[in-house]
Amino acid sequence: MKNKVVVVTGASSGIGKACAWYFAKNGSKVILAARSLEKLEIIYKEMISQGYEVLVVKSDVSIESDCKDLISKTITRFNRIDVLINNAGISMRATLEEMDLSVIKKVMDVNFYGTVFCTKYALPYLLQSNGSVVGVSSIAGYKGLPGRTAYSASKFAIHGLLESLRLENLKKGLHVLIACPGFTASNIRNTALSKDGMIQKESPRDESKMMTAEMVAEYIYYAVLKRQNSLVLTFNGKLTVLLNKFFPKLVDRLVYNHLKEEPNSPF
Repeated sequence: MKNKVVVVTGASSGIGKACAWYFAKNGSKVILAARSLEKLEIIYKEMISQGYEVLVVKSDVSIESDCKDLISKTITRFNRIDVLINNAGISMRATLEEMDLSVIKKVMDVNFYGTVFCTKYALPYLLQSNGSVVGVSSIAGYKGLPGRTAYSASKFAIHGLLESLRLENLKKGLHVLIACPGFTASNIRNTALSKDGMIQKESPRDESKMMTAEMVAEYIYYAVLKRQNSLVLTFNGKLTVLLNKFFPKLVDRLVYNHLKEEPNSPF
């Protein structure tokens, strides 16, 4: 990854921030993209002070023109793209019965269309470099989660998009990785949307017992290096995916009971 040009969306916190640091420490040139320019500038100054080559681009991935601008500024500065990490995402917590439909649209705009827009505009350059497209997905892209209808739908959509993209470019040298971290300690649950679209602010889960964002970043780095097709993390995540292939009804009950135990669960 030395001197490779790596674009990371959602780079202001969590897995995106951790990926940016890990790739930079391994010699990559990193483009930090997120909505919060203030947070990006703090990371930028820290990285520059350590001698890393970094570019900051304020981007809302739900806006197509922002994604086009992100790729354009990357090419202007570095003249190539080797890795695109589609990490930007939001979550939600509500049943479909209670949820305002605007929540589904917002989640799909960020999670799914953000991946579509960035990948579409980066694709010509990734094909030139035999590069990598990474979708930071979730176990929710393998198994629908109750109370996470919009989130699960967006992740299933990302899986379909990226699997199709891989096959379309099977003979063109493009690497496509679908990375599913499982529950990770980050702010995605703090910023998750409630049934009316408001930010829930507090995580319903014990973040201290989860895999860290830094651990996830390391796994993603080596999965890119080895050009893996998929990455499923945590024991529970791997077990869920495996059992769901053979005993889907059992997993239905296990997942329901597990999420039912969350504080203020809708179940």
